[in-house]
Amino acid sequence: MEYPLIRECIANGVYFSSITDKKFKHNRISVNLIVKLDREKVTDRAVVPFILRQGSKNCPDFTDLNKKLCDLYGASLDAGVDKIGEYQMITLGIIGVDNRFALSGEDMVQECTRMLCEIVLEPDITDGKFNVKNTELEKQYLLETISSEINDKRTYANIRCKDIMCKNEACAIKKYGYAEDAQKITPESAAKAYQELIETAQVEIMFEGCGDPNAAKEIFRKKFAEITRNPISITKCCTRPQQGEVKQVVEKMDVKQGKLVMGFRVENMDSYTKMNAERVAIGLFGGTASSFLFKNVREKMSLCYYCSSQYDRHTGITMVYSGVEAANAQKAKEAILAQLEMMQRGDFSEKDLEETKLFFKTALKATGDSLGAMDSWYLAQIMGGTEVSPDMEIELCSKVTKQDVIDAVNCVKLDTVYMLMPQDEKEGE
Repeated sequence: MEYPLIRECIANGVYFSSITDKKFKHNRISVNLIVKLDREKVTDRAVVPFILRQGSKNCPDFTDLNKKLCDLYGASLDAGVDKIGEYQMITLGIIGVDNRFALSGEDMVQECTRMLCEIVLEPDITDGKFNVKNTELEKQYLLETISSEINDKRTYANIRCKDIMCKNEACAIKKYGYAEDAQKITPESAAKAYQELIETAQVEIMFEGCGDPNAAKEIFRKKFAEITRNPISITKCCTRPQQGEVKQVVEKMDVKQGKLVMGFRVENMDSYTKMNAERVAIGLFGGTASSFLFKNVREKMSLCYYCSSQYDRHTGITMVYSGVEAANAQKAKEAILAQLEMMQRGDFSEKDLEETKLFFKTALKATGDSLGAMDSWYLAQIMGGTEVSPDMEIELCSKVTKQDVIDAVNCVKLDTVYMLMPQDEKEGE
């Protein structure tokens, strides 16, 4: 089966990838700046895309920028920060209609590409500083985003478990950074972070849609040829084995519902075939509505308000998330481990496995229905050093056997148990 993504190097550390699908009427173009997560730099970097989307050197006014987007038949600009494994990814993207739908014959691919290029590579920086007003505005939004993590106790518990489990590992660094560092952001520090990103990041430019990507590719090629760069190279994240005793941490907070989060290390994932089998195995364990954690721990035993699992192939980590009454925490932990042990013994049916595989096949087919979903899928493939399309993954998924799943779950080792409990209750009471 042919790999549909075409990727080529167009400048030093700059790659242009495209995938064409004529069923769409729009094109999405994104510029992704990828750097190693760095505790000292992560926060300043996180504010950069949001300042950039406020305008460029030639169009510093946000209102004027929106008018230009409206003139491009309502093109939309987006900015974001993500974390994949041990890397932080700064993204700016634009979605616009294809040339064939422009009423006056405009070249929409070129127009959208030029606007995105201007925003990314010609920012509103004067004397080494971003615009003061824009910096302060986005600094406050970043602080609110960071502080919102503790307001959502489910998210907070998940992050705390990862912090404890991956202490001193880059993958534990928060993608938006830290409040104490966000407070110190200045127009100068943000501009410095931007300049370092442009000079050192591996740049992945993605083009998805129905249009001809060549015009966009040439615009980016010429722009990046003007920039002196010393980019990093992305390397595959090394999965760390579980070592020593299981870490167990209980924290108390003013919450009504307890949160039990369990972190597992997944070892010996030395091929994509094994990782795919692991993905199916963790789906059967707790990733679907027909999984054992949902059917047994949540529904039959009524030990959790929610209970699910997720596998991250970039770090080799599986997390189990659950909301529990403090009195049921120990029982829930034992029940979760019992489901894993049951699978490790092979105590599940072919029907259970087929239901899980069907779930993944349906989800994978839906990847091609969205430009954003395709963007995320292929960026993850690039970051993992693999070339697997959703269709290829469906084929791999269909070949996963019961023994493959048994082998996969036997690679799962408990590393950390984190419990967030109400202040006036004790675990097991």
